[in-house]
Amino acid sequence: MKFRTVCSAILLSISLLASSFSALAANNLQDVRVWPSPDKFRVVFDLTQQPDFTYFSLTGKDRLVIDFKGTKISANLKKLIIKSKLVGKIRVSKAPKKGMLRIVIDLNKAIEPRIFSLSPAGPYGDRLVVDLPKLSLGDKAAKTVKLVKSVKDMQNKNRDIMIAVDAGHGGEDPGSIGASGRYEKNVTLIIAKMLAARINKTKGLKAILTRRGDYYVDLNKRTGIARKNKTDLLVSIHADAFTSRKPHGASVLVLSSRRADTEVGRFLEDSEKHSQLLGGVGKIIESNETEKDLARTLIDMQMFHSMDESNIIAQGVLKRLGKVTHLHNKKPVYLSLGLLKSPDFPSIMVETGFISNRQDEKNLHSSKHRKKLVDAIFNGVNSYFEKNPPDGSLYAQRNEQAKPKTHRVVSGDSLSVLAKRYNTSVSKLKKKNALRSSMLRIGQVINI
Repeated sequence: MKFRTVCSAILLSISLLASSFSALAANNLQDVRVWPSPDKFRVVFDLTQQPDFTYFSLTGKDRLVIDFKGTKISANLKKLIIKSKLVGKIRVSKAPKKGMLRIVIDLNKAIEPRIFSLSPAGPYGDRLVVDLPKLSLGDKAAKTVKLVKSVKDMQNKNRDIMIAVDAGHGGEDPGSIGASGRYEKNVTLIIAKMLAARINKTKGLKAILTRRGDYYVDLNKRTGIARKNKTDLLVSIHADAFTSRKPHGASVLVLSSRRADTEVGRFLEDSEKHSQLLGGVGKIIESNETEKDLARTLIDMQMFHSMDESNIIAQGVLKRLGKVTHLHNKKPVYLSLGLLKSPDFPSIMVETGFISNRQDEKNLHSSKHRKKLVDAIFNGVNSYFEKNPPDGSLYAQRNEQAKPKTHRVVSGDSLSVLAKRYNTSVSKLKKKNALRSSMLRIGQVINI
């Protein structure tokens, strides 16, 4: 009896000991991914559970040290490819105590990191995200962004019309996943680059891209890039998805102050919020009180005008898209999306097709079809600016020159005086106005 009791106690002790060892390393670091972007270098640690961590920085040889409690590693850091002037190496170091995993990020200069965890979303599980800004605090202070156009800017004649082209999603946020497993973020980047190139081939227009590679840019920063470049229009490129494979075709979205009233619309709004979670915004958002105050003022003065102009542009783009692809919605779709809420310039979101639909997905990966989409979007946007050129732009000057000039005759006027004033000849004035003599009468309207 005593022997059985002793055996049971030993087995219980072994079980408890095994459980304690298991608890010490219950979490597993499965993968490490890096996402370089123009303003930061992002490191993502993929774990099986929510991370329990601490971190600190070391100087001399600059390093960021992260200690994961109760974590083991199965990721192979030696296979990690890092192409960055900011980060040298990501490696495992000796842990301070048993059951802890120590990761060291070797840096080429001292940086103040932003570190936060993300809950499972989309194709990803629990993650720890480390953002390493490329600019130090001193650099940022030196690079202040002016949000209001100066008088000098406004007096700049014959300027290019600036169009911000935004490729939806990117990096941590793959966007929608197609019927064959392709990512929306890749399709949108290709089309955005094609559209930007098409715009830049046109004299008087200039495009800037909110992202040029596979990295995530949060919504505030996308509109911030557009604003910094004094954009006249933001065009965001996306590809729809739905729970059913049946919906197909293109749409153009504009801002609404009300919640979507259709099932697909509500799904899209939720998807955009989901994308923010994937990309890690909402956890850390830089605030600037001056920018907030300016935004409130601009909203009061310009929001309704911006929404009206966005609607006009959307209609023009839809008209041309309808000639090259099926339209899921023949009229602009009104949704409450953060990316479209800038009051100081019009914004539209072009849903180029449903990536969840097999035929649409096939079309979106056809270079011939993409070119048709790009031409349609460009022609819609270009047509709008030809009719509504911004002040001071080359397009505005062309419109002014194209307008027929007239002159109402006053005392002292003669054909020779008018010819000299308007840099023409008497014979041309007579021909333009079908005049048989050089006599003019006061009040007479002369075409120049």
